[in-house]
Amino acid sequence: MKIFAKVVIAVLLYLVFLLVLLPARVVVALAPLPAGVTLAGVSGSVWHGSADSVVVDGLQFDQLQWQLSPWGLLTGRANVDFQLGNASTAVNGKGSLSLSSSAIKASGLKFDAPVAFLAGKKQLPFRTVASGDISLFVQQFDQGKPWCEQLSGKAFLNNIGIKNQFGQYPLGDIELSLQCIKGQIQLATDDEKNKLGIAGTLLLQDNMRYQLNGRMKLTEQQPADLQKALPLLGKADNNGFYPLKFSGRF
Repeated sequence: MKIFAKVVIAVLLYLVFLLVLLPARVVVALAPLPAGVTLAGVSGSVWHGSADSVVVDGLQFDQLQWQLSPWGLLTGRANVDFQLGNASTAVNGKGSLSLSSSAIKASGLKFDAPVAFLAGKKQLPFRTVASGDISLFVQQFDQGKPWCEQLSGKAFLNNIGIKNQFGQYPLGDIELSLQCIKGQIQLATDDEKNKLGIAGTLLLQDNMRYQLNGRMKLTEQQPADLQKALPLLGKADNNGFYPLKFSGRF
């Protein structure tokens, strides 16, 4: 009986060490990845590993590193700390994710990328070409229906420029706050947080629908093409604000 117990303990220890040292590339080869996601140059273990690149819906992110906590698995959640790139790369990010079969939670997220990278090969309306950078900071995100249960954070649009068939629009810097409103993601700004005289909210609703409810006034910092186009938005109110109201689907 003692011999049997020793054999069982030895086998269990072997399985534990095998799991701890399980190469990440083996897991990637055996486990199916979500559609549109590929990994290349995988190394390390499933608990602490890296990949030279990860492609998500045609966008390639380089230098992915992750650390998976084994203790969270005991409660049915996968708790992962990750990092993309580094401070010297144009595209970089880091944060903590908590994944379960029903929801995703995130905290301490930071992400920086050029607008041109995020646009990828997509054809924007009116032959639009966008430039600048986006910085995203998310303190807390809890997935819900249709999008969120909780969201707090900020987005900074830095040195944004738009060029299309109507003209060139150097828009400058825009600060947006992120909130969850009845399950919908809300981006909000006011005319003190940008040089464009824009104030209002953009709601991301279910089925990729959006609703913009805002206003814009004439400012000295606006590009000339934009100043000329303001009357096309409608009649200004008593405070000089033109209406900004659009809805549609991405």
